[in-house]
Amino acid sequence: MNVPLAAAQITQASPLERLRIALVTDAWEPQVNGVVRTLGETTRILRESGHRVDVISPDQFRSVPCPSYPEIRLALAGRRRVGRMLDTCQPDAVHIATEGPLGLAARRHCLDNGIAFTTAYHTQFPEYVARRTGLPASLFWRYIRWFHRPSSAIMVATATIGQQLAGKGLVRQRRWSRGVDLSLFHPDIEPPAQFWAMARPIQLYVGRVAVEKNIEAFLTASHPGTKVVVGDGPALSRLKAAFPMAHFLGRQTGADLAACYAGADVFVFPSKTDTFGLVMIEALACGTPVAAYPVAGPMDVLSVSSGAMADDLDMAIASALTLDRDDCARHAATFSWSASANQFLAALACEKAEQTVPPRRPQLRPA
Repeated sequence: MNVPLAAAQITQASPLERLRIALVTDAWEPQVNGVVRTLGETTRILRESGHRVDVISPDQFRSVPCPSYPEIRLALAGRRRVGRMLDTCQPDAVHIATEGPLGLAARRHCLDNGIAFTTAYHTQFPEYVARRTGLPASLFWRYIRWFHRPSSAIMVATATIGQQLAGKGLVRQRRWSRGVDLSLFHPDIEPPAQFWAMARPIQLYVGRVAVEKNIEAFLTASHPGTKVVVGDGPALSRLKAAFPMAHFLGRQTGADLAACYAGADVFVFPSKTDTFGLVMIEALACGTPVAAYPVAGPMDVLSVSSGAMADDLDMAIASALTLDRDDCARHAATFSWSASANQFLAALACEKAEQTVPPRRPQLRPA
């Protein structure tokens, strides 16, 4: 298990140290997921610290719904328009957060003009697409290698994901962990009113309701009690019909979401395609232990005192229910958004200094 990121405060930038950062992402509000939460928190902290962050996101373009996932919009973005936007930003550093249309356009512009950039590996993209298409994940790993290979540094959330990428030949990496808002997520919260009538133990899932999240494994687990699903997504109607005994509360945010975490007896994380699993540390911050499979994400995030992992999810749930809730909250407190933003900034500074992307044209432009 990896030692979690220690809490830290990001330093205020002096006028000479302030960076102009261009963040290009296909995942942005109003999407609700861990990638958007991470980018939003990082952007907020950097701006508060004196850095300029210009975000290029789908809401600035005409877009079409993603096939099989209409809640996600795909920007109709050409290289020239994205390039003009990057030129207008005049960034000191370019970070391409996702591998979608905007990421592709920004990557092409940077390579054509000798501009260094960093990328991030937020999602197990090959496994995610394989689940949706029925095609082997190996086909999509070719795209991932191609997309990230020119990056000055690939930001990865955990050691396990870093090792996986290194095994694919992507070795130029920097660590970028995650954080949790302890002012919002904490144990001293009253559970939702409907929880009082539910049979214990209450087993909770929070996240996108989509095929790649493996929610069926949670809903078919045989441990007694009540199963609660919080979230929205393309699989919601199907799962509601297939599992009428489960409680589907839809999307919850802010204090209502925190109350769901705090009111549950165990948080179940059945996904095998996440690179981190931000919802796990939100649950832990509310004192709720986590049950998960022993895969990337849980293996790096959980400690022996805050979570239980097993190939048999029922066994993991039973073990997690024996853990001390105070230990869970203490473990979550070791994760900090400020420390996460510092890691992001350090990776950009490395990129700015090393300039590892070779120019493809005679003229060079500053990164």
